[in-house]
Amino acid sequence: MNLNKKYVNLITFILLFGCAQGFAQTTDSLDVKIGQMILIGFPGSKVDDKVLDEIRQGKVGSIIIFEKNIPAKNSYAELKKITWTYQHAAPIPLFISIDQEGGKVNRLKEKYGFPRSVTAARLGKFTPDSVQFYAETTAATLAGLGINVNFAPVVDLAVDPTNPAIVKPERAFSSQEDSVTVFAREVIRQHRKLGVISVLKHFPGHGSSKDDTHLGIADVTNTWNIRELYPYRSLIDSGEVDAIMTAHIVNKKLDPKGNPGTLSKKVIDSLLRKQFHYDGVIFSDDMQMHAITKHYGLDEAIRMAINAGVDILTFSNNISGSQERTVDKVHEIIKRFVLNGTISKERIDQSYKRIMNLKRQLNGGRAEYYREALAEKQLEINTLKDQNEQALRTAQAMAEKAEAELKRVQAMAEQAKKEKKRKRKND
Repeated sequence: MNLNKKYVNLITFILLFGCAQGFAQTTDSLDVKIGQMILIGFPGSKVDDKVLDEIRQGKVGSIIIFEKNIPAKNSYAELKKITWTYQHAAPIPLFISIDQEGGKVNRLKEKYGFPRSVTAARLGKFTPDSVQFYAETTAATLAGLGINVNFAPVVDLAVDPTNPAIVKPERAFSSQEDSVTVFAREVIRQHRKLGVISVLKHFPGHGSSKDDTHLGIADVTNTWNIRELYPYRSLIDSGEVDAIMTAHIVNKKLDPKGNPGTLSKKVIDSLLRKQFHYDGVIFSDDMQMHAITKHYGLDEAIRMAINAGVDILTFSNNISGSQERTVDKVHEIIKRFVLNGTISKERIDQSYKRIMNLKRQLNGGRAEYYREALAEKQLEINTLKDQNEQALRTAQAMAEKAEAELKRVQAMAEQAKKEKKRKRKND
């Protein structure tokens, strides 16, 4: 780490945490920490006064944008005003998120004046340059709008062609784990270049399910393959994971009790945290999907998710047929569990630390990318310089060898000439 980078990170860290600490002087620190663990959707295509007030009070740390939130006219500028208003009301910087995978999962459509996008399945047939182009275009659009988290790329494998949630909507790059990893890595890098956090989904693998978790339980026990973990393991090991989203799928190969991934300590804490050594932020998939709401009460789902290791709970209020979940209700449940010991304060502190560490990266994304790009370019220059110097040394050696050979040939010719003269003289 060079000195400038060290000071930039330190100053950003001090400002972010200074903001949080100053806010905590007038607000209970536990309330602040719980607020950072809550992600909500908001109604309509304008700033919602209630949500704005919840953000201002620190009850919400993240929001999510859906197509319903995009103004029909002058969409770019009007949506930018919405994100700007929410962000500047927050005592601690907000995660402003979106599902902008491309293709069918695409909130920023062309009809609103946004760039064209394509499905992951189609990207999986493109060259790396084309993947880079589409990923960079998406990331640049998000960054310009003030959206700093993209729930993409999907790293599920297209295991089952009939899979209704991932494969049929063409949300998977490929059925091959190596290919999925390569394409996901390129998407992540383009987002990082523009300071947008990417979120891998859906851990531990949703591409082999026969059902859609929006509608109910999806059990992959008999169809899931360990290959579905490969992209996560590979990208974690290479340090290219910003955050991960859980799946609500049931996988008794990983959790014999049959708890959905989002609510499973076996899946999140034992596998992802301990075995894969991942200590970054984990987002839940929408807690209002019917895979959760039809089988678990709100209190139970929140308790299980947090104790399993989820850091940010998503309540979009965008799932048809699901009861609306208010911020006050979710906040009250979490705080009650902490105060009665059902959820430990240490567990809340762990999530708060992870969230704040990730938020500290928000302003450093572009600078970090260009520092790395500069370092790579300098390495190329040094390599070429070394290669040129080696080539020069080789050429000099060859020239010296040629010169020595020439002298040897000349000497032999001179000796032959003398020998010829001697013979003539003797004759």
